[in-house]
Amino acid sequence: MSNNYFQFKQFRIEQDKCAMKITTDACIQGAWTAVLPGVKRALDIGAGTGLLSLMLAQRAGDLVIDAVEFDKEAAAQAVENIRISTWKDRINIIEGDVRDYTSENKYDLVITNPPFFNNSLLGDKESRNQARHTLSLTYTELIKAIAANLGDSGYFSILLPYAEYTQWQELASGALFHEVGRLSISHRPNASVKRIVGLFSKKEATVKNESSLVIKDAGNAYSPAFINLLSPFYLDL
Repeated sequence: MSNNYFQFKQFRIEQDKCAMKITTDACIQGAWTAVLPGVKRALDIGAGTGLLSLMLAQRAGDLVIDAVEFDKEAAAQAVENIRISTWKDRINIIEGDVRDYTSENKYDLVITNPPFFNNSLLGDKESRNQARHTLSLTYTELIKAIAANLGDSGYFSILLPYAEYTQWQELASGALFHEVGRLSISHRPNASVKRIVGLFSKKEATVKNESSLVIKDAGNAYSPAFINLLSPFYLDL
C-alpha cells in the first residue's frame, strides 16, 4: 500500500503528502471498530489521510465526524480526500493540536491510530518520525485529550503494537477507563500477535468482546475472516 493513492470501493485516498501511508492494520481498525446504536458524533484523533473518518462514514449513514490533524500537509490532503468523497458534508477536518482541542458537545466515539513507538530508533525524515513516534503526542497527552472530549457513556478505539498496548492499558486504567473489547491481529497462522485494536469505556462491560484475526492463511492468501471484514472496502475482495 505504498502508492500515491489507494482506491477503495466507495472512496479514493490520495497519500503523497502524508508521512504515514495507508496500512492494512489501520484498515482493519476502521472496519472492526464498533459503531453502536446511538453513536452520532465521532472524533478522529490524528486524521492522517482521512482514512478512518471515511471508513466510519461509509459504515454509519448518520454519523458526523470531526478529525484533528497536527501536520499541515497531511491535514490539507485529508481535506481534499474528504472533499471528493460522498460524505464531505459529514466529515470536518481540523488542522491543529489535539492537546488544545475541546468540543462543547462531547463525542460518542473517539478513534485514533496514534504514533506507536516510544523508544525506537528515529529515521531521517522528521514528518515520518512525528507520525510514527511519540515525539509530538505522548500516550499520557493522548489519554488526556480523549478524556476531555469523550462523553460519559462513550467509548474509544485505539490501534497499537502488542508491547505498546500493555503500556496503554495501564494508562487507560489510571484514567478510569475499562477495556471493553479487543481484536488481536496476526499476519500469519501461528504467528505472534503484532497489533491490537482496543475498545475502552468509562463503563465496565458485562461481556468483553475479545476476538482475533489472522490476515493471511498458510498459502499467503487473505484469510476468510479478513475477506469478510474488509470486503465492503477493498476492490479486490
